[in-house]
Amino acid sequence: MNRTLIGVAIASALLLTTGCSKKQNAQVSAPQVTVAVAETGYSAASALEQEARAQLKTLLSMMEQARAKNIDVTREETLVWFSQEFLKFANWDEANPKAIEQAFGYERYYADDKVELAAALPDFERQKVIDILTKGIDVLGQELRGEIKRRPVNKVDWQGTKASDNMFISNGKPIFLYDYFSKSVGQPLTNTDVYNDHLGALYHGGENLYPTDHDRAINSFLLKEDGTFDQELMKELTDIPDTNIGFLYYWIMGIPEWVEKQEPEVRKGRSLFTGFDIDNPLVRDVWGKIIHETGRLTKGKKVTELGFVLANEPHWYAEKGHWTANFEEMTSISSYTLNKFRDWLDNKYASDIAALNSNWGTSFTSFETVAIEIPIDPALQGQPIWYDWSRYNMDRSTDWFTFVQNELHSVNPDAHTSIKVMPRMFMYDSRSGGIDTEALAELTTMVGHDAKAFGSENIRPGKSSEWIEKYAYSWGMVAMFHDFMESVAPDKINFNSESHFLSSGQWRDLDTRTSYVRSVYWLATLLGMDANTGWFWARDPDGSPEDRLEGDLDFFDPGLGGAYAGSNNMQPHVTNEVTQVMFDLNSFSEEIIALREQMRPIRLFYSETTAINTDDYMTKGSKLYEELFFEGLPLGFVTKNIIEKQDNSDWETVVVYNNPNVTDAEFDALQSYLGAGGTVIVDSKSLLLNEYGQKRTKKLKAGKGKLITLEPSADLAKIKQVALAQVTEQMPDVVIAEDNGEAYKTTTWRTIKQSDGTYLVNILNVGHNTAKLDLTLRNGKPVTVTDLMTGNSLDSTFELASEGVLLLEVKSH
Repeated sequence: MNRTLIGVAIASALLLTTGCSKKQNAQVSAPQVTVAVAETGYSAASALEQEARAQLKTLLSMMEQARAKNIDVTREETLVWFSQEFLKFANWDEANPKAIEQAFGYERYYADDKVELAAALPDFERQKVIDILTKGIDVLGQELRGEIKRRPVNKVDWQGTKASDNMFISNGKPIFLYDYFSKSVGQPLTNTDVYNDHLGALYHGGENLYPTDHDRAINSFLLKEDGTFDQELMKELTDIPDTNIGFLYYWIMGIPEWVEKQEPEVRKGRSLFTGFDIDNPLVRDVWGKIIHETGRLTKGKKVTELGFVLANEPHWYAEKGHWTANFEEMTSISSYTLNKFRDWLDNKYASDIAALNSNWGTSFTSFETVAIEIPIDPALQGQPIWYDWSRYNMDRSTDWFTFVQNELHSVNPDAHTSIKVMPRMFMYDSRSGGIDTEALAELTTMVGHDAKAFGSENIRPGKSSEWIEKYAYSWGMVAMFHDFMESVAPDKINFNSESHFLSSGQWRDLDTRTSYVRSVYWLATLLGMDANTGWFWARDPDGSPEDRLEGDLDFFDPGLGGAYAGSNNMQPHVTNEVTQVMFDLNSFSEEIIALREQMRPIRLFYSETTAINTDDYMTKGSKLYEELFFEGLPLGFVTKNIIEKQDNSDWETVVVYNNPNVTDAEFDALQSYLGAGGTVIVDSKSLLLNEYGQKRTKKLKAGKGKLITLEPSADLAKIKQVALAQVTEQMPDVVIAEDNGEAYKTTTWRTIKQSDGTYLVNILNVGHNTAKLDLTLRNGKPVTVTDLMTGNSLDSTFELASEGVLLLEVKSH
C-alpha cells in the first residue's frame, strides 16, 4: 500500500504540534469539552488555537470595517463559522483520541497508522483553520484597500427557491443548490447548527443508510400486513416542517418479514440498495400503495421541490465474478423475472423460437421453456445470449422505474423525480448492471446521479490512476458524464444527490487541495450540475461524530465508519472551500447559465448496442472525448433517440467512432440524419454488424448530407482534425494558445458573445503545470481583459496555475 499521502499528513501535522501545549483532559463527553474550553479560555488552549483565535479577532474587526463601507462579507461570515466549528471539533478530537483512532481504524488505508493520525489530527485541523483565516484576511484586506472588487454573494433562498424547466430560481436569478447527503442523522431539521447557509439547508427525507431505514424515509416498512400504514413511521415524513425546500427518498433497501412470508422468492435478484425482486407482483402492490399515500400526503410540500429520488444507486449486476457477488446480489433470479424474460424474448423474436435457437445455439421447444444461467458467464460477451439478457436486464429496470413514477404521478402529477444513477453505469465498460443511463435520464423529470471525481490517486491496491500521469485530477469522469446527460436531457434540472468530489471508497486525502475543490465544483456546475448534496456531513454540533458513527459499528459493514476518516469532516479547508466556490458560482449564476446553454456542434455517436457487446467501448470513447475537450467547443453526444427526438440543427457534425455493433433502428436514425442534410464522420470499423454480430449489408449513403469515411489508419488526432474542419463557422471567436511545458493540452475554455458585444470567457487548467496562455480574437483585433472575480485587468498573455479557474470579460477594440 502506498503510504506517501498518509506519511505527509502525519509528518506535517506532527511538526505543527512541536512546542505546542496539549490539553491534558482525559476522555470526556463532548459537552464537557465545550464547557472546559469556554471556561478556561486561551490559557488552556493550544498555541495553534490561540493563534487561530487571534486571527479570528482580526478578521471580525475587518468585517466591521467592510460593513461600514457596504462591502458584502457573506464569504467571511462562512469562513468565521467554519473556523469556530473546526476549532471546537479539534478540541473534541483531542479529548477523545480513542474515538478518532477507531474512526481511522475502520478505513484500511489508514488503519496501520490510526494512533499517530488520531494524535496528529487536532493540530492538523487547527493549522488548516489558521491557513484559511490567513487567506481570508488577505483577500478582505485587498478589498478594503480597493485592490479588488468582488461581486456580492447571491445567497440561496432556502424557503422560496423554485424548480424551473432546467434550473432552480432564487430571488429571480438562477441558483445552484448545495448541501450534504447523509447529514448528521438524528439532528432535527430545525437545528440551525446543521441547516444553514454554510452547510446548506435543504430538508432531506430518507437518507439514513444505516441501520434502520426509518429516518424520514419512504420505505417498505410504512405498510403493515393488514393494509394499514404505520402512523408512527409516517410521522417521520409528515412532521417535516413545511419551511425549507428539499427532497424525499424512496429507500428500497429492505422488505418486511410479512412480505417475505407470503412471497418466498421476494429477495431473489435483489441488489445492494434494492432489497427485493422488482418483478415481484406483491412488491409492486406494496410499493404502489406506499407511493400513493406518501405522494398524497406530501403533495405541494416544500420538501418535494427537488422531487423524489426514486432509488439510491440502483444496479443489478448479473455476471459471474463481479464484486457485487460479495453481497449476494443477482446470484439467482425469480420465476417472475424469468417469465418476463421469456415474454421479452417472445416479442423480440416475433414468436419465432427457431430464430432464437439459431441465434443462441439452443434447442428450446417454446419460449415457455427458455432457460438461462444467472449469474451469466462473462465469457459469453459478444454472443446473442449475452446481448439479449443484458438488454432485457436494462429494460426491466426501466420498466420498474416507469411503474414507480407513474404511480407517483397518478396522485401528484407535478411531482419531480430523479434516480441516483451511478456514473460507472455509463463511464465504465461493463454493461451487465441493468441500467440504461439514457433511458432513465429520459424518463424522470430531473436528471439524477452521484457523479464523482478523484482528487488524488486511487488508494486501493491494483486500481488504476492512469489519469494522474497528465492531469491534476480525474476531470474526465465529471465532464464526459455531464456532457452525455446534458445531451440526452438538455431541458431538465441536473441533480447530483450524492456528489463524491471530496472523497469516496476509492480515494481520500487528508491534505486535499482547495484548488482541486474549487476546480471540480466549478467544472461540474459549468457542465450542467444544478444542485448537489455532497458525501458527507457527519459531525454533530458538539463536534462528535453523528449517532451512527459512535460505538462499535456492528451493522452491515464498517464502510460508513471508514468514510469518516480522511473526509471533509476532518478538513476545515475543504469544507470551507466547498461553500466558498458555491458562493462564487451563485454570484455569477447568470453568466454560468449563459456559458452552458450553447450549441454543441460536434456530437459523438453513442450506441448501447456496442457497449453491451464489447469490453472496451467506453475506454476507447473517452480517449476521443479527451482529444476534443481542449478546443474551446462544448461537446455533446447523439444516440438514435436524440436524433429522432431533438432538433438536429442543434449540432453540425456527428462522429461515429468504434461502433461496430448497432441495431437496424440505430443505423436508420443515422441514415435519416444524413438524408436530411447532416454531416457524419464514420470510421472504418463502425456500423458493420447488428446487435447479434451479424454482418450488415447496408451502407450509409450521403443523400442530401455529407458522409466522410475515414481511412483505417486514422488515429484520434486525425479524427479531431477532420471533425474540427466541419465546424469552422462554429469555432469560438476567442482563441487561447497554451504553453504548459507538455506535448498535450490541459486548459479548457468556454466562451460566449454577450449582448453588449463583449465576450464572456471561462478557463480551467486541469493539468499539473502552470499554463502560459495567450488570449486573442480570431479576427485579430486587440483586446482588453478583465478578471470578473476581482474586477482587475489582465494582460492578454497571462499564467494560470494548476487547477486555476478564471472567469473573464473580453472587449475588442
